[in-house]
Amino acid sequence: MQGSRIMSTHSDQSAVTVLGLGPMGRALAGAFLDAGLRTTVWNRTPGRDGELVARGAITARSAEEAVAASELIVVCVVNYDAVDAVLRRDTVVEALKGRTVVNLSADTPDRARDTGDWATRHGVRYLDGAIMTPTTTIGTPDAVFLHSGPEGLYREHRPVLDVLGGTHTHLGEDIGRAAAYDVALLDIFWTAMAGYAHALAIARAEGITGRELAPFAQGIGAILPPLFAEFAGDADDGTYSGELNPITSAVSSMAHVIDTSEAHGIEAGVMRAVEGQARRVIGLGHGTDGYIRVTELLGRR
Repeated sequence: MQGSRIMSTHSDQSAVTVLGLGPMGRALAGAFLDAGLRTTVWNRTPGRDGELVARGAITARSAEEAVAASELIVVCVVNYDAVDAVLRRDTVVEALKGRTVVNLSADTPDRARDTGDWATRHGVRYLDGAIMTPTTTIGTPDAVFLHSGPEGLYREHRPVLDVLGGTHTHLGEDIGRAAAYDVALLDIFWTAMAGYAHALAIARAEGITGRELAPFAQGIGAILPPLFAEFAGDADDGTYSGELNPITSAVSSMAHVIDTSEAHGIEAGVMRAVEGQARRVIGLGHGTDGYIRVTELLGRR
C-alpha cells in the first residue's frame, strides 16, 4: 500500500498538518489519510472536520497545537490575508520555527514573495504552491500541483506531496513563480468562462438553448490548444503572423458579436474592450498581424 510505504520508508515525514478545511483543504487532508499519514487538521471555523475525524484525522484545538503536531504544515485557505491571520501570530510563529510550510493558497506573486521573505526572517522553511485542478482530482492521477521555492526543500518533502496524486512540477527557486503561473492560467479560465456565459446569453436571446449550443462550443474549445502553442511561439519570438487570420478580420467578427448582443439588450462591455484593443493594434500599423499582437500592446506602460 502507498500509505504503508510512506510510513515505513519516510517515518520522519509520516505526519502532516492541514490548516484550512474548505472543500480543497478537506480533499488534501483526505488524501493524506488515505496514504496512511498521521494527519492533524485545524480550521478557523469549527465543525468542518467531522468526516475527517471519522476517517482518523486528529483535530487540533488551536493553530499553535496544529503546527506543533507535524514537521510539515500544508496551508490551504482562501487567500494570503487568511494565511497571515493564521500564521503571523506570535504564538504560531514560535511554533513554526524550523518546520516546513507548503502554502497551497492562492494569491498574487508579490504576496507569495512577501510571505517567503517573512518565513525566512522567522526561521520558517517555506514552499509556495498552486493547485490547478478541482477538488475531485485530489488523490487521483488527474491532479496538477505547481511548486516554487528552494529545490532541496521541495525534494525533501516530495514523497509526502506525491500522495496528493497527479503531477507535481517544481518551477524554480523564485518563491512567486507558482503564483505567477496560477494567475496567468486562471486568467485563461475566467476569461473563457466570461465568454461562454456571454455566448449563452446571446444564444438564449436567439432561441437557442444552452444544451443545443454546447456540442458546438466544445468544438470551438478543441480548436484552442494548438492555437495556444502557436501563439506562445509568436509572443516569445515577436513574429505575430496574421497570414491565416489578420487582426482586421478578427475585428470584423468582434463587431458582429457586439452588434448582435446590443440588439438584444445584452451588455457587451467585455467584447467592446477586446475590440478596442484590437483596433489600437491596427492603428499602430499592425493590421496584417495576427490577434496575439495585442500581447505587446497590453505590455506597454
